[in-house]
Amino acid sequence: MNAQLSDPVSAGDHLRGRLDAPMQLVVYGDYECPYTRRALIQVRAVRRELGDDFVLVYRNFPLVEIHPHALGAAQAAEAAARQDKFWEMHDLLFERQRALADTDLVTYARQLGLDEARFDTDRGSAPVRSRIDAEARSGESSGVQGTPRLFIDGQFYSGSYDARPLIEALKSSLARSER
Repeated sequence: MNAQLSDPVSAGDHLRGRLDAPMQLVVYGDYECPYTRRALIQVRAVRRELGDDFVLVYRNFPLVEIHPHALGAAQAAEAAARQDKFWEMHDLLFERQRALADTDLVTYARQLGLDEARFDTDRGSAPVRSRIDAEARSGESSGVQGTPRLFIDGQFYSGSYDARPLIEALKSSLARSER
């Protein structure tokens, strides 16, 4: 397995935090994956503790062969991103992970105040599908085979998804980079 992130983080990624934050966590995830959901719950605690020194990057890696709603959910998140509501949709999709049918996605768009016609058009658009495909290819070239797959400062992370070990790994990576 590749131990490094093949595509570096850029301003084009979905960032929660500053691009120039000294600690960086990239998560390849699937909205229908219960393990991705559990990992991201722990990442919330990481964000609370590390604050502005930490940036979370989320990249789509829908496991369509085992999760029938994964691609549709990723398309909904990317369509919401086109209306500057990526993280709001992202959070809602994980909170309501057991309700990702098409009618649910439209309901979530309405709840977020999105332009529904634009949301519907964007979900099926070539740019949205292209972005999801590019992120999935990026994951594959980084050795991602399942979700969640985490990278700390560009290096594959194989430890626990619990907040404390993640925080320690991030701080250790920062200390190494400062030497």
